[in-house]
Formats: sequence, structure tokens, C-alpha cells
Amino acid sequence: MGSETGDYGLWGLVLLNSVVFIFFAFSFFKPQTKRDWRSFGAFSAFLVALFTEMYGFPLTLFFLAGWLQSRYPDVDWFSHDSGHLLEMLFGWQGSPHFGPFHLLSTAFIIGGFYLIAAGWRTLYAAQKEGKLATTGLYAWVRHPQYAGFALIMFGFLLQWPTLLTLAMFPVLLWMYSRLSIHEEREVEKMFGDSWRDYAAKTPRFIPSVRALRQRT
Repeated sequence: MGSETGDYGLWGLVLLNSVVFIFFAFSFFKPQTKRDWRSFGAFSAFLVALFTEMYGFPLTLFFLAGWLQSRYPDVDWFSHDSGHLLEMLFGWQGSPHFGPFHLLSTAFIIGGFYLIAAGWRTLYAAQKEGKLATTGLYAWVRHPQYAGFALIMFGFLLQWPTLLTLAMFPVLLWMYSRLSIHEEREVEKMFGDSWRDYAAKTPRFIPSVRALRQRT
């Protein structure tokens, strides 16, 4: 564990990265209701847990050290690069920051932030006019912003999987699913048949294959 003191214990980076990413997400999502704040708070907790292990203390590597060192004795499992577990386990030889899982994670994270930002613009415009949001990303799915949060979290799991964030991920997906159902009940009361017609042909989170084929 000799490299642990040099590669971890960087609590300033934990704070900086947490604040930057949380503020970045906040600027796109702009929570307003209590449900918005609950979902955003859970997402923020996920980020704090992630960056704590990334720069503060490698709890996952600490728990798995015996198993990892017995199977991969040539790897320094307490170096910062080893936190990119998927690259290490699949034998990636170069910098993990250019490994396939890290690059894929970056695509998911960027895509997630795009969904949140673009979804908010469409939703804000519709709310100003007192209309149901059915254009833009809302023509594909009913909750593009929640889908965006899921993509960001999944991207971070590919880049830096930890026991805590792996445990939090399905809980957060369940939370977003429940929140989406509550929101839909409220929107249905406001828009009635217009909402029911829209919901009947638009998936909640994942675009249908049929819709994708019609658009291409």
C-alpha cells in the first residue's frame, strides 16, 4: 500500500470535482420541485461517493485487495491508475485514460449531459406556453432528463466502478422510475387525453426500435 499515500488522500480534489460536476448538472437540470431536489440530491450523493474513492480513499480496492493481488500479482492495486478496474482486469497495457472503457464512459457522460440540457430547453419552452412537451427529445422518450442522469452514472461506473456506486446505481434507477410515475400522474391531471395519447406512443426512458427506424 505504499503508493496509497501519494495517489490518494487528495481531499481537495474530491471537493473540487464534486462541486464542479454537481454545479454542472445543476446548471442543466435546474431542479424546482421537491421531487426534482430529491432526485438531484441522490445523483449528487453518487458523485460524492465516486470522487471520494477516486481521490480520497480507495475503499473498493482496500476490500478487494487480497482477491486482486492473488490473481494479478504484477499490478500495484493501490495506484491511482488501478482504480480503472475494467482496464486493469482486461489487461489494458497503456494509460487507462485512453483505454476502451474510459473512452466509452466519456461518450456516455457527454451524452447524458446533452440529454439533460436539451431536455430542459424543450421542457422550459413548453412550460412557458402552458403546453405539453412533445417535441425534441420528448418526441422520443417521456423523460429524457432522467435518462440522461442514468447515462452519466453508467458512464462513471465504466470509468471507475466502486462497490458503493454499484450498490447505489440500481437504487437510483428505481428512484427515477418512481419519480417519473408520480410526475406522469400530475401531468395527466393537467393535460388529460393529450397526455394519454402522447404516453401511448412514446416510451418512458428508452426509444423504441420502431420509432428509430421511422426516423432513419
